[in-house]
Amino acid sequence: MDDPKTNSILDEGNRLFLQGRFKEAISYYDQILDENPKHLSSLNNKGYALSKLKDFDNAMKCYDVALENHPDDLSVLVNKISSFRKQGKFTEGLSLCDKILEHNPKYNIALYHKERILFSLGKYADSISCCDEILKDYPDNGDVLFDKSCNLAMLSKTNDSLILLEKAISQGVQYKIKAKKSKSFENVSNDSRFQKLVS
Repeated sequence: MDDPKTNSILDEGNRLFLQGRFKEAISYYDQILDENPKHLSSLNNKGYALSKLKDFDNAMKCYDVALENHPDDLSVLVNKISSFRKQGKFTEGLSLCDKILEHNPKYNIALYHKERILFSLGKYADSISCCDEILKDYPDNGDVLFDKSCNLAMLSKTNDSLILLEKAISQGVQYKIKAKKSKSFENVSNDSRFQKLVS
């Protein structure tokens, strides 16, 4: 099934993609798609490269063609959710998350996107539930600890929020910087415990 020539073109496209040379990468994916318009990896990777270039309409077209033949491909579905999120199309993104989670309730990448979308929609308690699901398997995931801390801050649960923020920061100093910039912590920015955590 796998054609060595196709694989080497795909590898070159992926190499350029990883270097951030998205337009060049797309030209390689297009070489494959000219021969085989339904090639799953090329469609998915081209869509991802287009979304990196903020060309969401064409990215979505790639994902939709891929999903016509592979409607349950998790990688394509997740990339589509990511594009919806970047465009602020939260309802569409959320319904795709739910579609994935219906069949794969422990699929943490979908849960991660879902908790982020719920936060953006102001559904902080629901977002926390998703965070808790992920933290059962990955109790030290800094991104999720940070997100849960943001949700708690938005619900004015300052003490719980700061305990989790401290735990997130213990996973990586980047969370100090994120906390300083995050609007979620505006209400606690004068709290001495918060200031100590981010100093």
